Amino acid sequence: MSSAIIPSSNSDEQPTTRRIRLLSLHLNPPLDHHQQLQLEACSARAKMDVNADKLSTYLRGKHRDIRERIFEYFSSRPDLQTPIEILKDDYRELCLKQLVALVREAGIRPFRYVVEDPAKYFAIIEAVGSVDMSLGIKFGVQYSLWGGSVLNLGTKKHRDKYFEGIDNLEYLGCFAMTELHHGSNVQGIQTIATFDPLTDEFIITTPNDGAIKWWIGNAAVHGKFATVFAKLMLPTHEKNGVSDMGVHAFIVPIRDLKTHKTLPGVEINDCGHKVGLNGVDNGALRFRDVRIPRDNLLNRFGDVSRDGTYTSNLPTINKRFAATLGELVGGRVGLAYSSVGVLKIAATIAIRYSLLRQQFGPPKQPEISILDYQSQQHKLMPMLASTYAFHFATVHLVEKYSQMKKTHDEQLVADVHALSAGLKSYVTSYTAKSLSICREACGGHGYAAVNRFGSLRNDHDIFQTFEGDNTVLLQQVAGDLLKQYQEKFRGGTFAVTWSYLRESMNTYLSQPNPVTARWEGEDHLRDPKFQLDAFRYRTSRLLQSAAVRLRKHTKTLGSFGAWNRCLNHLLTLAESHIETVILENFIEAIKSCPDANSQAALKLVCDLYALNLIWSDIGTYRNVDYVAPNKAKAIHKLADYLSFQVKNIAKELVDAFDLPDNVTRAPIGKQSPSEAYAEYTQYVGF
Repeated sequence: MSSAIIPSSNSDEQPTTRRIRLLSLHLNPPLDHHQQLQLEACSARAKMDVNADKLSTYLRGKHRDIRERIFEYFSSRPDLQTPIEILKDDYRELCLKQLVALVREAGIRPFRYVVEDPAKYFAIIEAVGSVDMSLGIKFGVQYSLWGGSVLNLGTKKHRDKYFEGIDNLEYLGCFAMTELHHGSNVQGIQTIATFDPLTDEFIITTPNDGAIKWWIGNAAVHGKFATVFAKLMLPTHEKNGVSDMGVHAFIVPIRDLKTHKTLPGVEINDCGHKVGLNGVDNGALRFRDVRIPRDNLLNRFGDVSRDGTYTSNLPTINKRFAATLGELVGGRVGLAYSSVGVLKIAATIAIRYSLLRQQFGPPKQPEISILDYQSQQHKLMPMLASTYAFHFATVHLVEKYSQMKKTHDEQLVADVHALSAGLKSYVTSYTAKSLSICREACGGHGYAAVNRFGSLRNDHDIFQTFEGDNTVLLQQVAGDLLKQYQEKFRGGTFAVTWSYLRESMNTYLSQPNPVTARWEGEDHLRDPKFQLDAFRYRTSRLLQSAAVRLRKHTKTLGSFGAWNRCLNHLLTLAESHIETVILENFIEAIKSCPDANSQAALKLVCDLYALNLIWSDIGTYRNVDYVAPNKAKAIHKLADYLSFQVKNIAKELVDAFDLPDNVTRAPIGKQSPSEAYAEYTQYVGF
């Protein structure tokens, strides 16, 4: 190494000191004037011109106004802001107060949008959840679950009787599906609803402790009604004989409308303090031969006449059950959409702090932002890219769901069911992991409760479980893929979401092209066709190999045993497919962006999302020679460089989420860096 680069050392310098000095020069080599100019020019070229307002306008879409209205209302009511330290019972009462104020004072009346304009409804629930996650869940229990069950599983007589009371919160309600012994396996629930033809009533019974309704939101304190899922039993002509007609939903009053006292035969207990969401009053319900009118059966898919005759347009228990659950898929759509909202908040706080916080730097020069470190970029920039990808994917899901509610097209229903299961599972799992990464990325200050990561992590954690356990939902996606795969080879057609398999399965199952496997140019790697082809190739290989393995193991283990033997493979397949769908929607959203600068920024973010995922599973691509070693190295280098470029516009990208300080509510995540430390020190008493 030349003396022009390494300064001469003091002759008295100790050997250890000299080694440390030389090592530091290896890590931070001094730049000559020409090198410094080159670096500055490179940085200048890397910095894009991004208008956060224009990008935000594209992101927020047509429902930006109602979102801002909700944020402004809570900003004007500091008395409704959730304090950092609050007792469980006080939190529950505050949460109800927030909900009542939003509906009755702010005039946000969302119930009609559940069916009429789902996109607007989901925009409302995301904004409400951004203000307080407990409030968002309580809001969802009231309108999506309790209210949604009345609208979607009932008929006109139920809507006429209950709509206004649900809308104005006079009829606070619950959704009583989960039991102590059964959660994901809804068909296994044990609560019974027996028809009594003498009195024209149903008798709701909890036959054992395992059938106690458990984790029921709004039940412990505030709920007056519950939609109770139970097995419908009809008497037969045989002595003491009954016929099981499968799981149905019933409206069961649980508290007196005037006195709020628990009604006879209903036993309610409190599920107590939880890991998070303690503003929601989860309770347990036991029914001791509670009688309800026959009209309280939500009878859209099955009805019982006065003489006890059962009628339905659907011929089997399984078809009726599928139709019932299909109408409740909106809950999954809402959770996926809201989880992205949580991820936006966390990413905004972590990235703003990383831009603000300065630690270390070159010798005798100012300290640098911690986001200038490649390790911090590696933690946060792919996460920011994923946040954008998830945004467009869930917007697409909401659009498909809205279309489904209008047309009731059978193919669209199946498509939305599988897509919502996949996105809910994938997005909520990713967000849960990311919340811990954001906390860690903000060091000690990320551990302060005032900076929100702890409460966000704890409140969001259950998103991975309710509305369908994530592992179970991924299995549904895998099952749908295998069903579609079988249909293809029987000459059938693929559903819309899986259309790429229909178009290109044979291509993706052929041997990789040895020429393209070595292409490593930036234009090629940033070509959406290459990225999509790589994602689709991986999914197709996983699907084909899963089908072969299942066929093999079924011969010796049976279908259930074979499924369990291949379960991890099937989960990987489902995740790969969902990643492909997410990328497809991101690419389409970029094409639709009207502002050129915003479009360029989104393209950069999308490239990072795609190449980072390819690199994270590079072993799969190398194992089948889809990517040669030189190309793998090029992908890695380009992903790192794209992280650096995204870092340069990270401020504008998080500003485009349009989250005001009263929503992020973290001193280290304030929009104005000059206020961050000032508010933080003021909070602790200086």
